[in-house]
Amino acid sequence: MSIIARNNVTIAGSGLRTMIFAHGFGCDQNMWRFVEPEFREDFRTVLFDHVGAGKSDLSAYDPAKYGALQGYADDVVAIGEKLGLRGAVFVGHSVSAMIGVLAAIEAPEMFESLVLIGPSPRYIDDGDYKGGFTVAQIEELLASLDDNHLGWSAAMAPVIMGNPNQPELGEELTNSFCRTDPEIAKQFARVTFMSDNRHDLGKVNARVLILQCKEDIIASEAVGAYVQKHIPDSQTVILDATGHCPNLSAPAEVIAAIRRFV
Repeated sequence: MSIIARNNVTIAGSGLRTMIFAHGFGCDQNMWRFVEPEFREDFRTVLFDHVGAGKSDLSAYDPAKYGALQGYADDVVAIGEKLGLRGAVFVGHSVSAMIGVLAAIEAPEMFESLVLIGPSPRYIDDGDYKGGFTVAQIEELLASLDDNHLGWSAAMAPVIMGNPNQPELGEELTNSFCRTDPEIAKQFARVTFMSDNRHDLGKVNARVLILQCKEDIIASEAVGAYVQKHIPDSQTVILDATGHCPNLSAPAEVIAAIRRFV
């Protein structure tokens, strides 16, 4: 199967430059439906599903390959090579922010700019570094997911989404989590929450925009500040939005910030 079919790649737009969007844990390319169409006039836009998510080919999921974020980054690079990407803009949400960092290091000519939405290079506290969670908290989260995938999804998705005044968004994220194959979700969660990409930040040569929500239980402002400090050519925009998914809860803010950057 071609990588285009395997990763359910969708191409739109008519611009000379390309903008590729990568979704976060438990999601799929549908999470960009309020943002991506706004860039079709000026960019060729590319959406895809990580293997194991959405309408990707689940049979292509390899626990060994996807036992580290580099496996997902390799897929991004392979998609870029298939499409002939040069000087493209990568937009990555949540864990895909670090996947984009790894892809940009692997193929620096492919990405001129990175937009990292809610990035975190490490979720677990480590000495002076405050990722937001203790080892015990992450192990408890992963154990809960192992024990009851649907129950964990129903409890955690609304918390991650935030925005209790828009309960339909929490419900959408819950449903998205629940649609994910439980075994793949467990493995991707462990890879995500146990990752440590702090040492990769300084290797990025692309221009970088960090979009940070003012209240985000998954990636705090302190984490966003750490990312900016350690990526040479980077800048941060603090959104008025709250929660971890501003691409759904505050798309207009996200669109405006990206437009100013690109």
